[in-house]
Amino acid sequence: MSRTVAIVGRPNVGKSRLFNRLTRKRISIVHDQPGVTRDVIAAEVEDGAYTLLDTGGIGLKGGESSTQIVAATEGQVQFAIDTAQVILFIVDAKDGVTALDERIAQRLRQKDKTVLLVVNKIDFHDHRRDNPDFYKLGLGEPFFFSAEHGVGEVALRDAILEKLGPAPVESAAAKTAREALCVCFVGRPNVGKSSLSNRLIKSDRLIVNHEPGTTRDAIEVPFEFEGRDGKFYPFRLIDTAGIKAATKLSSSVEYFSRLRALDAIKRTDVVFLVLDAIEGVTQQDKAIAGEVVKESKPVVIVVNKWDKVHDAFQQPAGVEGYETEREFREEFEHALFDRLFFTPGAPVVFVSALSGYEVDRMLNAAVKLHRQLDTKLPTAKLNQTLTHLADRTPPPSVGGKRFRIYYCVQTGNRPFRIRLFCNQERRLTESYRRYLEAGVIEEFGLDGCPMLFELVGKKPRIAPGIAAAHPWDDD
Repeated sequence: MSRTVAIVGRPNVGKSRLFNRLTRKRISIVHDQPGVTRDVIAAEVEDGAYTLLDTGGIGLKGGESSTQIVAATEGQVQFAIDTAQVILFIVDAKDGVTALDERIAQRLRQKDKTVLLVVNKIDFHDHRRDNPDFYKLGLGEPFFFSAEHGVGEVALRDAILEKLGPAPVESAAAKTAREALCVCFVGRPNVGKSSLSNRLIKSDRLIVNHEPGTTRDAIEVPFEFEGRDGKFYPFRLIDTAGIKAATKLSSSVEYFSRLRALDAIKRTDVVFLVLDAIEGVTQQDKAIAGEVVKESKPVVIVVNKWDKVHDAFQQPAGVEGYETEREFREEFEHALFDRLFFTPGAPVVFVSALSGYEVDRMLNAAVKLHRQLDTKLPTAKLNQTLTHLADRTPPPSVGGKRFRIYYCVQTGNRPFRIRLFCNQERRLTESYRRYLEAGVIEEFGLDGCPMLFELVGKKPRIAPGIAAAHPWDDD
């Protein structure tokens, strides 16, 4: 059985806070609002000793979330219970044992699982430890704990490891899984990120609902993908909440969801930027792409809901202004890069989460990008390329003089780092920088790969004993 531990309980007993305490990371969103956690959230604990699962509250009322989301959340909890080897059943010391706690305890007693009863929200020398109702749940000696202050943390950690037993020696397969390629879906709310995730992992592992904002945390799921070469590639997939503009956040839950999504970009190897085929590239799509570029991450642009475009062209009326689906696609891609001009050459994949159309191409593109990031750029050819680019389109004049490159060399990968020895750093405009980066990317076939220029300018020549009024004018 897998070394998995699940945290379960009714809403607002501190499950997510306990999850963050045990993982020593701020992964799950902690909030007083019931029903914030919906999907199962997983993380490795104790350097991979076991996997910890955070779940939504059991018994969430329909008024707090839609009926469909409540049902889906309960299904996710059942998945976690069935998967886990050890279950941490959390109750609230302040509320005592409620009727819902008793029903959950009865449900857990019927499972052939190891259950640890955790009484949360206990302070030092708290008199509530003497409440006999905790013992009546029939789950053995309770662990008195404070997820907020860490009271009882050591005892609970030791008990979990004891119940799991000695960790097996890591196998080659486990090591490979740990080194899996990490990809994440980012985009606006309701563009189909969770649906695409479910399609890739071939499971209803993530909650999908037409209600915007259904996903709130960044949820990580491991899976394997069979490539075109017949080999199986291990992946870790992160599904994120829809990223709204900072000015349009209506609650602290949305604020923290946004932070988790942006943090997922930093942790991933390849980013899937998901767009809506019907709505095209919006201003918020452009802002999200900017966040990806800011973190210097390789990006695959995924245009979802292409089934709607395909269906439209099957109708007699077609799509006004276009004779064929191919013509529409080419125009869409042209308009896309016109708006996302700062992602030169990024692979574009037109897919449908609903039908599964071309979904595998996303992962093939990610594997290709991941390999390209290890490319070594020959210094001679790199210098020839930049010289040709500068001769073809000279840099603009800044302060009466132009930017000039003397020599360049690659200094790193992931992202590609190119050190440029030049006359003066300040003479390189942002638009000309993008022109040079795009030219190098095109020449070496690095579509979608991030590239950074590190500028090293000439030191001004100053005669001994003479102070230069404007040393930067020396060329």
